[in-house]
Amino acid sequence: MSFIKNILTGADNETHDFGRVLAILSVIVGLGLQIYAVGWRGQAFDLQTFGVGIGATFAGVGAMLKLKENTEPK
Repeated sequence: MSFIKNILTGADNETHDFGRVLAILSVIVGLGLQIYAVGWRGQAFDLQTFGVGIGATFAGVGAMLKLKENTEPK
């Protein structure tokens, strides 16, 4: 459980970080929707489109974490 706590909190490992929670939820929802589209709806899986989408998500999360690092409690 400490691993999950470390992922979801700021630099002090005590203050909950709403941005990190939203980032994890967005990745989980994105993967879930892709599984639904391919598994249940029978749509074709396009690796290039999926890669661009998940890459943009990860880049956005990285930018968010970098931009807010000065505001995190120490």
